[in-house]
Amino acid sequence: MFFNTPTIMTWARIAAIPLIVGVYIDYLPVEQASRDLIATCVFVLSAITDWLDGYLARKLNQVSSFGAFLDPVADKILVCASMLVLVHLGRADVFVALIIIGREIAISALREWMAQIGAAKSVAVHMIGKLKTVVQMVAIPFLLFDGQLLGVIDTHVWGVWLIWVAAVMTVWSMVYYLRRALPEIRARAK
Repeated sequence: MFFNTPTIMTWARIAAIPLIVGVYIDYLPVEQASRDLIATCVFVLSAITDWLDGYLARKLNQVSSFGAFLDPVADKILVCASMLVLVHLGRADVFVALIIIGREIAISALREWMAQIGAAKSVAVHMIGKLKTVVQMVAIPFLLFDGQLLGVIDTHVWGVWLIWVAAVMTVWSMVYYLRRALPEIRARAK
């Protein structure tokens, strides 16, 4: 369905993306710490809706092919936009951003192609991809916040470590999906 509770939550996640980017527009009369807090809160709420919309779709029996298409698109745009903001702010390495964004594009294209040839199941979401997403969804708000959390946790240090772990997991998951698709790729190349 185009509009049901889970799909509306996914649309809200897409609508939140300009808020995360827009809060950093230079001519806004907002202090940096407030910008960081706003962007972090919007990102965290968006990440929660990522989990919640899938849960509700299954619980309310509102799973739809449109929702299954839109949900990963929303996730990828949210992560890519946030990575670009973090690179702009100097909080994430451009190499990490290229790895994460490049993998999202490559695997999306691979999944689309595999679906067209009737082999979508060979590149279905795997636990390594889910774990990679969890690490990203923790690292990004840490880097957006970029300060002391509860006076104890240096979110910048933890965020940098976690985003590099996410980059390694990103490559690992991409290799996993490519290896799963390799038999079909070889068969089609002949």
